[in-house]
Amino acid sequence: MAQPEDDLPGAANRGDDSTGADQRAAPRFMLLIRAAKLIVDDTCEFLCVIRDASSTGLKIRLFNTLPPHRSLAVEMSNGDRYPLELVWHEGEFAGFRFGSEVDVQRLLDESHGAFPKRQVRLRINLDGILHSGGEALRVAFQDISQQGACIESDKWLLMNELVRIETDVMPPLYAKVRWRSHPRYGVLFEQTFKLDELARIAAPLQTGAHAHDALGHPERFRRI
Repeated sequence: MAQPEDDLPGAANRGDDSTGADQRAAPRFMLLIRAAKLIVDDTCEFLCVIRDASSTGLKIRLFNTLPPHRSLAVEMSNGDRYPLELVWHEGEFAGFRFGSEVDVQRLLDESHGAFPKRQVRLRINLDGILHSGGEALRVAFQDISQQGACIESDKWLLMNELVRIETDVMPPLYAKVRWRSHPRYGVLFEQTFKLDELARIAAPLQTGAHAHDALGHPERFRRI
């Protein structure tokens, strides 16, 4: 449960006293973990964790290097999106200012919105090979979350069918078909991803870097 915090850790020590004073004027809510995605220039999406928030800004934990950008926004799991401005960045943490004051209670309550109580989904461009009924065919990922994905397949898949999907950047995925609107299918993974695991796998796909080169040690993502 979110609890008030008197100050945003490190926010007042970034060389801008007026910013620090303004940040301290807004009540803080410490979040143990709140998954979201940081949207860069409306094209790249990166998983992140909101660590604390107020009506004026956020402190976010990043899992990847923040690329050069023209615009930033944070999108919650329910689809609510808020424009941001980078204030400071140190290591894996960064502080952001909202474009305008927000209702922090609404931001923290993800039971409303277009997609209430849904895991954060990342749009990705990734091809894979799907094995179904003795056939192997190419499929394209449209988005991915810790629990599942949306894929496009030329083959008609059966509801609750168990399939295997192979890619160049992840271990083989075993998943069941949960919804279909051909050629799009929603699949639920038999084994879910950890948040940081998925974040580090997906980040190079957003920037165009090769996942194995960017991650250095792809074997660390093999799941047992």
